[in-house]
Amino acid sequence: QIQLVESGGGSVQAGGSLRLSCAQSGSTYSTGCMAWFRQAPEKEREGVAVLYRRNGGIWNDESVEGRFTLSQDKAKNTVYLEMNSLKPEDTAMYYCASRRSTCFWGTPREADFGDWGQGTQVTVSS
Repeated sequence: QIQLVESGGGSVQAGGSLRLSCAQSGSTYSTGCMAWFRQAPEKEREGVAVLYRRNGGIWNDESVEGRFTLSQDKAKNTVYLEMNSLKPEDTAMYYCASRRSTCFWGTPREADFGDWGQGTQVTVSS
């Protein structure tokens, strides 16, 4: 089992930037994937970016394509989500999650991930 701790959230104006971090401790996996999800008030949790461990591939949702960048520092066992050109509609609680089993390319499903962080709030004002 792994533990995930997010940090880096905050309040910014539209057009601003934030970098979220997800520090992983405990077991390490070479399979499966890491994902960033977000959940806005009264909305379902949605996946915005996925890192596939085996080949390092990265998937982004079209709503964040070109604005958000997922990266990792293997030495620090940390995954990052660099968020630029933020919009008010990006306001949400952001969570990182881990899945050990095979991850298929595309939109991640919340139910497929067994390990979750506590979340970090991102608020974008217009």
